[in-house]
Parts: sequence; C-alpha cells; structure tokens
Amino acid sequence: MLTIVGLQIGAIIGGAFVVESIFLWPGIGQLAVTSMLSKDYPAVQGIVLLSAFAYMGANLLVDVSYAFLDPRIRFNKK
Repeated sequence: MLTIVGLQIGAIIGGAFVVESIFLWPGIGQLAVTSMLSKDYPAVQGIVLLSAFAYMGANLLVDVSYAFLDPRIRFNKK
C-alpha cells in the first residue's frame, strides 16, 4: 500500500496541471500552462525541475520508510 501511495504523488502533480488549467486556479499548474503558451522556457524548465524533485523526494521517503514499517527489510551496516 505504501508503494501505491508513493506512486500516486506523480498523479497528483500531473493532475494539478489539468485541474488548475480547467478551473483557472492560481498555482504551479496554471503557471506551467501560461509559461508554455507564452514560450517562457526558463519558467517551464524550473517547473519541470521542481516537479521532478518533488516526485523523487516522495519516492525517497517511501523507500526509506520501508525500513521502519517492514521488519524483514534491514540495511546492512558493514
């Protein structure tokens, strides 16, 4: 179940672009769409980079939390 929650973070980030565009809510999704339409490439690159780091951070937290929640998984200390 923890893996599914971690993977859904990507769907939430991707869904923000669609929902904010449809309902005209101000946010990172609306900024991304506006930046793409006005060809503001540095802003688009920053938004993509921020989204990628958020997704990687969520997956890192999921992977680290496995050691605490599942007693069968232990990291070897050499």
